[in-house]
Amino acid sequence: MTAERIIVGLSGGVDSAVAALRLLDQGHRVEGLFMKNWEDDDTDTHCTAADDLDDAKQVCETLGIPLHQANFAAEYRAEVFEHCLQEYRAGRTPNPDILCNQRIKFRAFLDHALRLGADRVATGHYAGIGKRDGRLTLMRGADANKDQTYFLYTLGQRHLERACFPLAELEKSQVRDQAEAAGFDNFDKKDSTGICFIGERDFRAFLSRYIASDPGDMVTPEGVVVGRHSGLAFYTIGQRRGLDLGGLAGHGEGAWYVVDKDIDANRLMVAQGHDHPRLMSEGLIATTLSWVDGRGPNGPLRCTAKTRYRQPDQACTLQPHGDEVLVGFDVPQRAVAPGQSVVFYDGARCLGGGVIRERLAEAPQGVARGVA
Repeated sequence: MTAERIIVGLSGGVDSAVAALRLLDQGHRVEGLFMKNWEDDDTDTHCTAADDLDDAKQVCETLGIPLHQANFAAEYRAEVFEHCLQEYRAGRTPNPDILCNQRIKFRAFLDHALRLGADRVATGHYAGIGKRDGRLTLMRGADANKDQTYFLYTLGQRHLERACFPLAELEKSQVRDQAEAAGFDNFDKKDSTGICFIGERDFRAFLSRYIASDPGDMVTPEGVVVGRHSGLAFYTIGQRRGLDLGGLAGHGEGAWYVVDKDIDANRLMVAQGHDHPRLMSEGLIATTLSWVDGRGPNGPLRCTAKTRYRQPDQACTLQPHGDEVLVGFDVPQRAVAPGQSVVFYDGARCLGGGVIRERLAEAPQGVARGVA
């Protein structure tokens, strides 16, 4: 094995810390880089960039490696945050973590690291890199509960050639054990669950600083007005919390869910029942496609898909259609949300994915369920 100069994106968390440790143990020349990607414009205490930087410094001191710092806040705001705001205003539900990986970690960070003289970059993602038919492949991480290929599907050949994922074969418990043995202060640090680089906070309150409230009616599928919403941007398909619709006369005690949005009329459609028919989709149309092999399928393909991160794989047939792909599911899917991503798999291999443009009550014409 040839020793390489690898710059690790250190977030202050345990995963990236152990990624650096493993690369150093493999004999590489390892350096860390801490990215500042959000400029605090308030006194919100949930954004812990300073604490994260301290943890990254402690890791580098323990390992005896240098730590670089870079500020990509302008890039994050322009290429991730503003795009997400546009999507919310249009009534869709974007995924900032996917955009962050695509445009910050594997564009801004990667380009910056290469300018510093790095051969490759590394992160603490639970994913792997393989090879098939002469092309690099994106593989699921060994820890099925932590696999992050859903968030990495936009990576192509250029990115994978310059990337490495040292945690590919590890379970989360092993990562924490290795961090503790190495003397890292963050070995038991809680995993981040907030918005990428912005932190954990009241999301609706945070979003309302940038998107004006535009109240309208909450209506049932039959057109009965049952309440008021504060703006379609603040709701997503399948949402239950925050509707304040309990105890409505004549509607029983069943929980209410967001089942659709009428953008033109500014109406939020709600219904009772976790599996209400209006929540179910037999298919979808996805756009803004990204294929790991740089090619994508040239005809109908049987594979599996996820329309959200924690969802088990769902069998489907996809059919390329110009710049879009039509997807028909074997089993109707619940709460498919336009703006989110659908990611495709062939076993352990992540094929790529796209952004959901439209959810379909019936499978797309010409894409029979269960048939390739």
